Amino acid sequence: MSADPRRAAVALFTAALALSGCAATDKASTGPKVSPATVEKLAGSELSKLTLTGKAVERLGIQVARALQSGKLLAVPYSAVVYDTKGQAWLFVNPAPGTYQRAQITVESMKDGTAYLTAGPPAGTPVVSTGAAELYGAELGIGK
Repeated sequence: MSADPRRAAVALFTAALALSGCAATDKASTGPKVSPATVEKLAGSELSKLTLTGKAVERLGIQVARALQSGKLLAVPYSAVVYDTKGQAWLFVNPAPGTYQRAQITVESMKDGTAYLTAGPPAGTPVVSTGAAELYGAELGIGK
């Protein structure tokens, strides 16, 4: 399945705008500046672990749904799917509150807002259903 490069560009632009709002600080604040998102490279991988503050999660409107088994396929909301510049499909898993990691998937088909996967995380895995494009932008450093 090929990705529309315009969709990726719009998603990255949206992520940059959304994350720039996460960086807003109160001028009266005297406490230490806390980054809304930290990106930690995973050893032996090109992937990263993203950790967001509760406020960043709220501002980005991140929502999570569980991947479901559908016959031999895995079903996830299509809104969970992001594509890289090479057309590879990914989604973000949510292994712990405020923590997100990109996981490679293979999309077989889409119907009625659901993506059916032949490869991806196990059924029951929490996946980001709203805000995946923003997380991808944060992982790539868009908006810094």
